[in-house]
Amino acid sequence: MNKYALIVAMVVIVWLVTGAAVAQQKPAKKVSAEVARGKYLVQIAGCNDCHTPGYAAAGGKVDEKLWLTGDQLGWRGPWGTTYAPNLRLLVRDMTADQFMKLARSRLRPPMPWFNLRDMSDRDVKAIYAYLKHLGPAGQPAPQYVPPDQTPSGPFVQFPAAPK
Repeated sequence: MNKYALIVAMVVIVWLVTGAAVAQQKPAKKVSAEVARGKYLVQIAGCNDCHTPGYAAAGGKVDEKLWLTGDQLGWRGPWGTTYAPNLRLLVRDMTADQFMKLARSRLRPPMPWFNLRDMSDRDVKAIYAYLKHLGPAGQPAPQYVPPDQTPSGPFVQFPAAPK
């Protein structure tokens, strides 16, 4: 076999192997504009910072399949200890209107509930659509712990407000 025939044979083999590997991959799920906007908002609004374990520490390099699954890290202050809930489980049985009502309510610290309050209805519904697109995953976050009780797991201690 001459040199050129060998090169052509190698290229064909690489092409066939690569083509077979690509054919076995699942095609990317096509998402609506609303879902894409919801993903964008989740990223820029910092939702993953608290609601995705290890997201901030990893500089945002966490597989999307783990996004918004809640966290075991507590946030303790004068209000008690709160946990970033698993939003994907939270919305599993919720309608868009129920999610909108929750998003417009005053939530416990350190959740910046006022950011959700000030978002447009379109944006809150896009976040809901993205959560529904991701589907349920993970485990529920721990339950709220009142201020007179000490949480059993790890927590961040907020200082008391200055007087």
